[in-house]
Amino acid sequence: MAVQTEAAIRGVDAYRLAKRALEQMEQNKIWPTPLNYELWLHALSDPQGDIGRELHRLIAAGENLTDAMAEDIALQFLPRLRLTEEIRDAGDQLTRQLEAIGAAIQVAQSSTNEYGRTLEGASRELASASEQTSLRQVVEKLTVSTRRVQKENSALEARLSQSTDEVKRLRDHLEQVRRDAMTDALTNLANRKAFDEALAREVEVAAATGRPLSVALLDIDHFKRFNDTWGHQTGDQVIRYVATLIGRSSVHPRLAARYGGEEFAMMFPGEDARSMSAALDALRDEIASRSLKRRSTAEDLGIVTVSAGVATLHPGESPSAALERADKALYESKRNGRNKTTNAETSLAA
Repeated sequence: MAVQTEAAIRGVDAYRLAKRALEQMEQNKIWPTPLNYELWLHALSDPQGDIGRELHRLIAAGENLTDAMAEDIALQFLPRLRLTEEIRDAGDQLTRQLEAIGAAIQVAQSSTNEYGRTLEGASRELASASEQTSLRQVVEKLTVSTRRVQKENSALEARLSQSTDEVKRLRDHLEQVRRDAMTDALTNLANRKAFDEALAREVEVAAATGRPLSVALLDIDHFKRFNDTWGHQTGDQVIRYVATLIGRSSVHPRLAARYGGEEFAMMFPGEDARSMSAALDALRDEIASRSLKRRSTAEDLGIVTVSAGVATLHPGESPSAALERADKALYESKRNGRNKTTNAETSLAA
């Protein structure tokens, strides 16, 4: 979902936006399906975006938005549906390649069986052959059959080699699609789905090995002010700036993700909340160390700061419970003046 839409559905006007979307859909006789509703949210939150312009064009032309048209718009402009379509296409191509390989193998098996029967027949003929002419005919027949099998085997090898290359290409493409599906398009950090899956795996490792595992939630301070003052494009610039520095501080096995809007999540396997708090304090100092400028006009945007909350998973604790404690610690950082890191293990327990 675009940053503008993410910010809008979590902002102070979220319910007003939802009401407007339903009212406009009813006014234009659009069924309130989940997909139509999502498209309308995009159109209202970003009227000049691709989806907004396309829906307004259709309405101005007096066209009814059918399910098929909604699917086409979504496939064209919603990244997650484009990924789904790419996965489906790659799967179809892979199926065709496997079917072609299966057919080629069947041809080879049939040819081999026929060659076996030819050899059996030749063996019987040789056993009963008494004249040189008969022997020559048997040898000629075997030569023809052998050449045919060699030719078919060469064709099979070429087909298998071609299919192997194609399957490798499809596998690489699917791997890229998988990475795209796990990557936030704006920041190139992991997205929420990737983070949640990685966290679940690390929780299992921590439970098996007893090593600590800490999580943190970070939020850009006064982000709405950037959007309201400078516009969404500048807001995106701020998000990318913060994400770049967060990403640099997340060397494996640490993991950072854009968790939503202007919020980020981090995971530190093998480190407790105290160690993670120190790392986040250094990160906050780096983020606030420079004044940003607006790219389009070079206007001074001022200093960007972030607030953070940290929690170490307790034995047997679920990932969601640890993240909830980190979120409460983040709220404490906000409440106590922002640009702070709060350790849930010490602050919330006090």
